[in-house]
Amino acid sequence: MEYGSIEREIHVDATLEVVYEVVSAPRHMAQWWSDEAEFEATPGAVGELAWGNREHVEAMTVVRADPPRLFAFRWSYPDGTADEIADSLLVTFELVPSGSGTLIRLTETGFREMGWAEAKLAQEYGEHVTGWDFYLPRLGEYVTRLVSAP
Repeated sequence: MEYGSIEREIHVDATLEVVYEVVSAPRHMAQWWSDEAEFEATPGAVGELAWGNREHVEAMTVVRADPPRLFAFRWSYPDGTADEIADSLLVTFELVPSGSGTLIRLTETGFREMGWAEAKLAQEYGEHVTGWDFYLPRLGEYVTRLVSAP
């Protein structure tokens, strides 16, 4: 298997602006992905994502913030600390107008560059595939609830 990148797409019936806010604002991200999110959506900003009762905490660094079309960040640093020169995974949300809504293109890259042994690479890649297959539909459901709310 390649283990190079994960690519997923989902269409949502919401504007680019709404979807951008949902993928780039901590208060929204914590509703569909992590349990907690703390960061500023500006390039170079460092923050963190946490799951459970902070049992799993990941540092993250915003790489690109081009409202309302693209939001990208790095995470999964080897020692858990955001570091400009450390290997990490890059998550990119590209937002494309599509009919009356938005096509969300998610890409996660950098698995091979992490320097993991083959077994660890396969495990991490598999866990991230499973994760995005679970969380991306939740993102779509959250956007639907958000735009349907009075």
